[in-house]
Amino acid sequence: MDFEVSYDVVVVGGGIAGVAAALQAARSGKKTALLEKTVLLGGLATTGLVYIYLPLCDGNGRQVTFGICEELIRLSIEYGPGDIPDAWRNGVNQEDGKRLRCIFSPASFMLALDEVLENAGVDIWLDTLVCGVEKDEDNSLTGVVVENKSGRGLVRGRRFIDASGDCEVARRAGVPCLAEDNVLSIWALQYQENAASLSPGIEMHYGGCGADGHPLATPELLARCGLDASAWNVGSGISGRKVTDFILNGRRLLREYYRMAYENGTANRKNLYALKLPAMAQFRKIYCIEGACVLQDEQNHRCFDDSIGMVGDWRKAGPVWEIPYRTLYPKNGPKGLLAAGRCTSAVGNAWEITRVIPTAAMTGQAAGLAAAMSLDAGVDPAALDVMKLQNELRALGFKLHLPEVGLAYS
Repeated sequence: MDFEVSYDVVVVGGGIAGVAAALQAARSGKKTALLEKTVLLGGLATTGLVYIYLPLCDGNGRQVTFGICEELIRLSIEYGPGDIPDAWRNGVNQEDGKRLRCIFSPASFMLALDEVLENAGVDIWLDTLVCGVEKDEDNSLTGVVVENKSGRGLVRGRRFIDASGDCEVARRAGVPCLAEDNVLSIWALQYQENAASLSPGIEMHYGGCGADGHPLATPELLARCGLDASAWNVGSGISGRKVTDFILNGRRLLREYYRMAYENGTANRKNLYALKLPAMAQFRKIYCIEGACVLQDEQNHRCFDDSIGMVGDWRKAGPVWEIPYRTLYPKNGPKGLLAAGRCTSAVGNAWEITRVIPTAAMTGQAAGLAAAMSLDAGVDPAALDVMKLQNELRALGFKLHLPEVGLAYS
């Protein structure tokens, strides 16, 4: 090894989940490192250009997600455009655009994330790729092997949080993981004359081969790219080849979309063009841990005694999910490991709920707090007193169960 460093808490992945985890661990007084393989923080929300901070409410005027999640939605528009609807508490069955959510500038959000982490004293490692793990004879995770411009090194820690989005640490540590199919898609920032979803002329362009009604899903466009309707399903799991094909096929679709618009005269290269392409593959559900509890379909409006927070359904008003603490640590695996964001344990429809910004921020903060508390208590995170964790979360402004926000269990 070319270098070796030690921390109390090591967070892998600088997306929203990792940011929240590192922020909370540092605020809890722990020496904290945040490792990110790119040079930008925010993950899919920023580097991936999925710049919609989805709702923190149930669509019926009740806020259900709190803490750092709420702090970050304010930060997302601190240095750029974006508005939270003033009347989000009004009405029933509110459509997405009228809920407690916002659209933000990815670059502006990145600037705010840098600042809040630096102010908290988090040691940020950018351009640093995790490529291995170290465990001791007691099956405790003790370090991650990384590579960056300093060479190959060992980052030691007493607690680790996998917020990588694809269980990079968990899989390398031998934790059983779950996988589901992904859809070929591409999000990009584009200039379109007279459009203004973000600011005058700038808007999001989204298309997916499996997304009916989106401009990149037409048979003609697919044929021009040498693809057919089956191309939308890119399968489960991940590999180096799959990542490359996913990215290049998405770019091919976008390129042909512009070429067709120019050829048929509906646009030209001065009034319709790409401004920014995603700097990471926009897979949604890659791997998550097989946790002590796996969140299942149709478990919304269900009580979990070990709930560490709640999230609404970003797709429609009404459903609210409690998230069990047991989804944050593996059923079988090394000691000292927690998961956050897309790496937390869920399947099917439930994974659609856990993979987005509000849940990522909420589970990240809970994981960061649990890591710090387990160190103070001298126990593995899986053995942490959940009631004490819940009390601390409440002290941080969390609501944990549906009745606390005026909702009933079904």
